[in-house]
Amino acid sequence: MIFVTGGCGFIGSNFILDWLKSGDEPILNIDSLTYASNVKNLATLTSDRRYIFARCDINDSDHITELLIRHKPRAVINFAAESHVDRSITGPIDFINTNIVGTFRLLEAVRAYFFDLDLNAKNKFRFFHISTDEVYGTLASGDDKFRETSQYRPNSPYSASKASSDHLVRAYFKTFGLPVLTTNCSNNYGPYQFTEKLIPLCVKNALLGKELPLYGDGLQIRDWLYVEDHCAAIRLVLDQGIVGDVYNVGGVNEMSNLAVVKQICSILDDLRPRENSRLYAEQIKFVKDRLGHDRRYAVDISKIDRELGWKPKESFNSGLLKTVAWYVENHQWLD
Repeated sequence: MIFVTGGCGFIGSNFILDWLKSGDEPILNIDSLTYASNVKNLATLTSDRRYIFARCDINDSDHITELLIRHKPRAVINFAAESHVDRSITGPIDFINTNIVGTFRLLEAVRAYFFDLDLNAKNKFRFFHISTDEVYGTLASGDDKFRETSQYRPNSPYSASKASSDHLVRAYFKTFGLPVLTTNCSNNYGPYQFTEKLIPLCVKNALLGKELPLYGDGLQIRDWLYVEDHCAAIRLVLDQGIVGDVYNVGGVNEMSNLAVVKQICSILDDLRPRENSRLYAEQIKFVKDRLGHDRRYAVDISKIDRELGWKPKESFNSGLLKTVAWYVENHQWLD
């Protein structure tokens, strides 16, 4: 069995669905069900004996310890995090409590569990930490992409909290010998993403005839990674990754926010034409830029490609078409 924390969130729920589609190893989902979590993401697993859900905060050390002892997982994959930069600016305390303190308490519970395992189980066990490219800071237009060795320069309370959690995970490997793995991913997109994020927000607003807000000039660059490609990378790193190593996972799709929104509008023009034949792009509205807004993110995936043979399968065009079509077809979930 493996444990997943934050499995009712966007990436976590996609990972659980992908995991059980790919094999029969049971999975226990630990989630406290905050605002961005949705148990309906996993409604198809209600009667699946391979899936167990435990409502639990990663700060609840006693409950985590009880679950570890009862189910004896061979791996813990930590997706649990507060992840929205805007919210970290208006209310950073939740990010400190979950991303830093929560990761610390989870590590402590896992460390105690790990050292009680027999030698064979210890050799197989992994603690897998899912992180972000935002810990590296921002890039200028001509800068090289972020590598695993790039200096950490977080610029928001969110990215600073994730950088802190990354450092804790590394320290538990170096100091205590806890067998850890870390991935730093670029911007994920796909089904089940909470509607405060750019792509589902724009689809929802477009269909409702509302403005499509873009910060500043909309020319901030992000590397877009289809969530199923990310899930495949996680499975591969869990299976073959070198203990203590970090792997950057990206989509090799650098796009400006403006270009992304225009492409969403173009897809919607085909899938759901407006009654008045007007274009969805007319709803784009430029708004005041976010405080400390990073200009560009891009990750170099040469390490995970070279060492593990992973590359994204989905192009941005094909991935975005699938994503927008899913939200249109599942408008009740979007609402």
